Amino acid sequence: MEGEERRLAASLTARYSEWVLEELDELRGSFLLTDPAMPGHPIVYASRGLASLTGYPRRELLGRNARLFQGAATDRAAVSGVREAVRTQRAHQVAILNYRRDGSPHWVLLHLAPVFHAADGRVLHFLAVQVPIAAAPRRHPGRPAAFAACREEARGEEELPCASHVGEVFVDIDKRGMETRRRLEAEEPRIASVCDKEMALSTANKIFSTLNRYSKLTGLVVCERRCDSVGIPALSSSLNLSLGRIKQSFVLTDRHLPDMPIVYASDAFLSLTGYSREEILGCNCRFLNGPGTSAEVLEEINQHICLEEACTVHLLNYRKDGSTFRDLLHVSPIRNSSGKVGLHPFQVAFHVWVHLDESAKHDFSGLTPEVWQLGAVGAVRVAVRSLSASGSLLRPSQ
Repeated sequence: MEGEERRLAASLTARYSEWVLEELDELRGSFLLTDPAMPGHPIVYASRGLASLTGYPRRELLGRNARLFQGAATDRAAVSGVREAVRTQRAHQVAILNYRRDGSPHWVLLHLAPVFHAADGRVLHFLAVQVPIAAAPRRHPGRPAAFAACREEARGEEELPCASHVGEVFVDIDKRGMETRRRLEAEEPRIASVCDKEMALSTANKIFSTLNRYSKLTGLVVCERRCDSVGIPALSSSLNLSLGRIKQSFVLTDRHLPDMPIVYASDAFLSLTGYSREEILGCNCRFLNGPGTSAEVLEEINQHICLEEACTVHLLNYRKDGSTFRDLLHVSPIRNSSGKVGLHPFQVAFHVWVHLDESAKHDFSGLTPEVWQLGAVGAVRVAVRSLSASGSLLRPSQ
């Protein structure tokens, strides 16, 4: 390996161990990793799938900026959106027209995501997954597809009186139409399907899982979202103990802190979603959402939170591994019983989010799912109110 390639590889091996490159090579999908700390923000890893998709040899991609995939017809607004996502260090998805090594255009769904240092929140790398977007089938307006195909075949027979020249004519038509076809592909935007979006998310989750696993070997643990627990008040051991006795899957969030972060997560919630407690404390609950999550239902939840009212909704959410589950979600405000911990009497101290996988088998002991969830809300309410009366919601150091 040449000196420049060694330097680029060290961007990964120094942070994720020497074995990470082999593990990434085994993953399916078209993706790359870039290092924003290196001059020019170069590509430091390119998958076999990316080489196959773009026609670029992997060694030719290393050290170059990812803008090499852009071309004359690439939408400037899409490029600006990607640049803004990099600048603000946030995840971003966009359909964009890219170009292969041979100059041919192709539409892809670009899924961009920063890779964070779990301890201090620094961005170590950017992950870019590319999923090809298939063209919509062309049909003649007002004509059934089968009939149109028959008419095209009949017209071809009329225009090709001598069967021995069919091959020559097809070659000529292909040559004449090649540039027109490329131009049409460049001019007609394509829309990524839900399947495309879920594939991009699933691929990204597998890559993050690999990076996280190997980063633990070097002690430089990484994660896919910046969850800043600094400044998040630590719950008292008494409250943690009381909440730990509740068996349902739930989290507590604090609406008085910026972005309404999670301050407690139950063991059942961690089992349901696949996340560790360290990965989600300090995060907003939106990390469970994905391409198939209803924006209307999320807005309904926000409205009830603003009104300090409880609500129950059905929602499609996503686990850490990218799999989905039908979530019966109950969100309820939890009020304190005194003016301590900086709150007025009976002001909302937390919101409890009780999650239930509707496709899984549960033992509700004869109760309905909704009543079973309300049992968790009641238990949380008792724990919070009993301890807020004595000022024991937070650790004494807080």
